[in-house]
Amino acid sequence: MKDTKILLVDDDKDILEFLKYNLVKEGFEVEVASSGEEGLNLALKGRFDLIILDVMMPHMDGIEVCERLREVPEMSEVIILFLTARGEDYSQIAGFEAGADDYITKPIRPKVLISKIKATLRRNLKKSGKENTSSTGPFLVDRDKYLIIKNGKEISLPKKEFELAALLIAKPGSVFARENILNMVWGEEVVVGDRTIDVHMRKIREKLGKKYFKTIKGVGYKFVEK
Repeated sequence: MKDTKILLVDDDKDILEFLKYNLVKEGFEVEVASSGEEGLNLALKGRFDLIILDVMMPHMDGIEVCERLREVPEMSEVIILFLTARGEDYSQIAGFEAGADDYITKPIRPKVLISKIKATLRRNLKKSGKENTSSTGPFLVDRDKYLIIKNGKEISLPKKEFELAALLIAKPGSVFARENILNMVWGEEVVVGDRTIDVHMRKIREKLGKKYFKTIKGVGYKFVEK
């Protein structure tokens, strides 16, 4: 965690100073940007392990910044967290659709923020120890490159879509309950709703094919090898 580099993007300079102070105190290396445009440029030029984006910013908001970053293959492994106001469910859903890994609700409590960041980084370290590639049916899953190759065609997915698809593909025919999916992909420390899984599954089906990913009503999802 000591060498972790974090980028903070928020148009509120007081929030930037507050967050930077608490993160630097924990030993993180931190850079800040006060607009979406500045944040996007810094993110593309630097090598960050984690990016924290405010959703509501003028000109270029956090959703657009996230979408632009996820279009770049080199940014697929970077963790992206959103800052959202309490009760902004639409922002959280839009954030997950754009490729965010998680969100942090304002007002921000430093201990909660630090805990969430460390938990997210730990999950990523654990996942990096898994077997690098595996194949099932028409799919080859490359965990190093965060790529799924279908019949020879490379398909790049945002981090959480990739992790969910890879989880299901790894065990054809096995039914994964929603609770297990949330724990295995988002972690026990993260509180997200069932709608989050539905949003990600819809995106996965659009990109990889509806026939491979089946809904088991009242339970969860499974991958069907055809």
